Amino acid sequence: MTFSPGHLQSHPLPPGIVGALGLAGYQLLAEVGGVGAGRLGRQAFLVLAADPDPALPDPGTQIALHHTKVKSESEVAAFKQLAAQLGYWRLSGYRLALEREGLRTNVSVVDPATGAVVARIPARHPGLMSFSGAGNAAGLLATLRALPPAGPAPDTQDPELLRQVLVALALQDESTGGAEAAELADRALALSRADRQLDPPAALAQARASG
Repeated sequence: MTFSPGHLQSHPLPPGIVGALGLAGYQLLAEVGGVGAGRLGRQAFLVLAADPDPALPDPGTQIALHHTKVKSESEVAAFKQLAAQLGYWRLSGYRLALEREGLRTNVSVVDPATGAVVARIPARHPGLMSFSGAGNAAGLLATLRALPPAGPAPDTQDPELLRQVLVALALQDESTGGAEAAELADRALALSRADRQLDPPAALAQARASG
């Protein structure tokens, strides 16, 4: 499943959700494959576009893992990295099944080969009630990174798809912001076009070194 870059910018959260949750003017920190990390003040959350289904009406952009009391920048970075990993797995074949829970949404990561749910992203962040870390952004990120690929790597012959892969890889570094990741991806994409032997990680490493 692929989404054009900037999909969530042009398809933001619906006004009703934004107004009810007090998220007017939220910032989209990063976006890969129709999955993004949003922030407004101490609130952080995932923003997701549902897989299109011609048999159903468009459910619109949705919000998951809503955390209302982020305390540190490392927590925000975990949301950004989690969004990038979810987006990358979606580009690689995993499906994201979205289930509404009031204004927010639970997300199941589904292995298309077996139909099994391999990870679940809750509608709300557990906050201070989470001592194990299993349901917070950092714990979920570790779970996702441990999953095997669902299928072949994304087709890097498609420049638009390759750019999203490069953004996802750039965001694996928690110190890299969304704007910087996009710039790195653009430079790495140009390097990949100039040298077809470069794989995405190598192109990204060269782009960092040249920057």
